[in-house]
Amino acid sequence: MKRGKRYVEAAKAIDRAALYDTAEAMALVKKAAVAKFDETIEAHIRTGCDGRHADQQIRGAVVLPHGTGKKVRVLVFAKNAKADEALAAGAEYVGAEELIPKIQNEGWLDFDVVVATPDMMGVVGRLGRVLGPKGLMPNPKAGTVTMDVTKAVQDIKAGKIEYRLDKTNIIHVPIGKASFTEEQLTDNFQTLMAAILKAKPSTLKGQYLKSVVVTPTMGPGVKLNTAKFM
Repeated sequence: MKRGKRYVEAAKAIDRAALYDTAEAMALVKKAAVAKFDETIEAHIRTGCDGRHADQQIRGAVVLPHGTGKKVRVLVFAKNAKADEALAAGAEYVGAEELIPKIQNEGWLDFDVVVATPDMMGVVGRLGRVLGPKGLMPNPKAGTVTMDVTKAVQDIKAGKIEYRLDKTNIIHVPIGKASFTEEQLTDNFQTLMAAILKAKPSTLKGQYLKSVVVTPTMGPGVKLNTAKFM
């Protein structure tokens, strides 16, 4: 794969064989973000889990202390007082059954996170085929199926992110923007890693963290020393 000049230049500062500690990795990943826009910094965590087994699934959510740097649009499925509560908490969109055809037939997806009160899950379930593949289906483990819609919306707005294993048993999550300070990225990253370490399945045999890499949207990755997290 042919890389652009900027990528090649940025990659020269990173020793591909080295495993960096957190502070150094955040300094390097910021330098590696040389695109003309504010790149997202992502963490890619390869685990030793086998997601085909229910007891080795990892899924949860954590509030990053400095947020993700992205404005998050929240859709809440709720009725009556709970709908009012969601609007007051800052949700961009709130509704019930009337939103089904808009999403199903018109392909409306102008939102980043979906929250639902438990009584609305029968309605939301009808959107499983649309929301499921996009990772937008509300889930109790992620705190997006709840009666406390105020807390759910406020946490999401404050920088709550969801983490889960993909089909190759890797977790991909944003930890901030290239414009963040090294300290902000470090705080966010350490908060994320603490949550992921806590989520380690008790049935897992062998190594939990196989590799941890942080990358900017358009730049090269920086490998971290996983021994520091064990």
